[in-house]
Amino acid sequence: MMLYPSTIFGVSPKLLHFEVLYNHISSATMIRLISPRMGIPRLNISLLLVQPGPLRYRYGIGHYVKKSYATSSGATATFTKPKTSRSNKFYKYFAFGIGIGIGGSALYYTSDKFRHMVLTADRVGVVTVAVVRCFALYKETLGREYDSASARHDALSKTHKRAAEITLKALEKNGGIYIKLGQHITALTYLLPREWTDTMIPLQDKCPRSSMEEIEKLFETDLGVRLDEMFIEFDPNPVGVASLAQVHIARLRKNGQKVAVKIQHPSLKEFVPLDVKLTKLVFDLMYKVFPEYPLTWLGDEMQNSIFVELDFTKEAANAERTAKHFKDFSYLKIPNVLEAEKRILIMEYVAGSRLDNFEYYQDHDIDTSKVSACLTHIFNEMIFRPDVGLHCDPHGGNLAIKSVEPSNGYNFEIILYDHGLYRDIPLQMKRDYAHFWLAVLDNDIPGMKKYAKVFAGVEGEQKFKIFVSAITGRAPDAVLNKEIKSRRSKAEIEEIQSQINNHDLGVLEDLMDILSNMPRMILLILKTNDLTRNLDESLQSDLGPERTFLIMANYCARTIYEEGIDIINLHCKGITWAFKRFINWFDYHKRLTTLYIYDLVLKFENARN
Repeated sequence: MMLYPSTIFGVSPKLLHFEVLYNHISSATMIRLISPRMGIPRLNISLLLVQPGPLRYRYGIGHYVKKSYATSSGATATFTKPKTSRSNKFYKYFAFGIGIGIGGSALYYTSDKFRHMVLTADRVGVVTVAVVRCFALYKETLGREYDSASARHDALSKTHKRAAEITLKALEKNGGIYIKLGQHITALTYLLPREWTDTMIPLQDKCPRSSMEEIEKLFETDLGVRLDEMFIEFDPNPVGVASLAQVHIARLRKNGQKVAVKIQHPSLKEFVPLDVKLTKLVFDLMYKVFPEYPLTWLGDEMQNSIFVELDFTKEAANAERTAKHFKDFSYLKIPNVLEAEKRILIMEYVAGSRLDNFEYYQDHDIDTSKVSACLTHIFNEMIFRPDVGLHCDPHGGNLAIKSVEPSNGYNFEIILYDHGLYRDIPLQMKRDYAHFWLAVLDNDIPGMKKYAKVFAGVEGEQKFKIFVSAITGRAPDAVLNKEIKSRRSKAEIEEIQSQINNHDLGVLEDLMDILSNMPRMILLILKTNDLTRNLDESLQSDLGPERTFLIMANYCARTIYEEGIDIINLHCKGITWAFKRFINWFDYHKRLTTLYIYDLVLKFENARN
């Protein structure tokens, strides 16, 4: 049988030849295109003869063409074609995807609002995924039953490590204040497991830098000038990059002075409000999921401090006030501020070496014990003396040492950078804190408990021991057994960490409760104590911690003496006033004499050894 279509795919019937095969068993007629022309592919066509009349045929690539044809037997062949083929659908989806990609890219680079939406979604997604993964890890680990305490400890240690690695990747990806949060975590060795604090250490040196194009645009936006209009030289490579800003060396056009230019990362302005809210939300969620580990105070503190740090005019005011207070301290150098805007700070250029560069000390004959003592004086002055703020971020990157011509017995200057985060400690808190430390140094346990409750709200025997350990950085037994003046060992640090991680003792839960309820100012004092303690230990002073505590005791004694004067002046008159003033003066100088003799003995023993 021959089939003569009038038209198939727009091709003349003369160009098509069909071979029709009749299958007697299946009653089907096979029509095969045996001579394709003009590049038409070979097709297999099945013609199903169900009954005389309409016929329906299908060819191999899946098309149906609805047409009627006459056959020699008088039957009618019907060809049916659907609207689209599978391949056509694929190409349509592919084209749709390409269109979305091109359109999205065009919007991303031409619409700031669309770009902000995309980046916001990405940042939120990074935080969300990390939080969900960490929550799932801890839920699984803490909800499981263990055969022994050691098995639970091992499982929890692995979970700490895995969760910290997940968090580290999220912090690195989002950058900005997330880097700063990670840096803060590294300093919380008295609070967080070692797996967390050690994992975050790489963030100390992994701060993203802003490009020159971004910096030039910032100058034009904030100051209305180009870089070359203000500077005759501007080094494009920053000498320091931190989480919030970077510093470039330049030379002013107006007088040729060499300066340090601190420039806030331009991207922070866009995302800091969102990042602060996200961070606080994460800590709030942590409290709901793990109420025994409240860390909401970390989110609160970041929210209170970050916007202050991002205003460089406040940093300039802090630097000028601190320089004025320490004008008689020949060993402290605070760079002069030349110009301050909210996101740009221009200071005199003062270079130095890292505090832990011992080759620099040897090359310039600088005594590390003297440097350690000077650091102790500087930060105790800030903590205990009135009318001066406390520098709350004294890590190694914000301090440097510089060799100078000898003056007042010192052949060096300690350079203090970055005055963005300061707090003014209330006078009464300074005095209560001084009472607490004198009680610690005198091993007066009732006095320690009294003032721990007064200025930090700490009650209960275990919470008292935990607080004493947190504020001194020593094991409770070392503090209570008069060993605080000795150098702390690695074994003692490991003991503190072991007690924190011991679930049966409940130390971590009590510590979290203490930190979540104490005044925020005490938290900053704790942070400063921990940072300065680490700096002091890195200097490896020959005199050890005894000299540090002697210096602190002098400041505490003076603070309490001045408190006594104020109380006597307020409540006493006449002979009673004179008598109490004398007693107060006598007690103060008695303590100073004791401390002086102890210092002489310490120096003598050190010289003999």
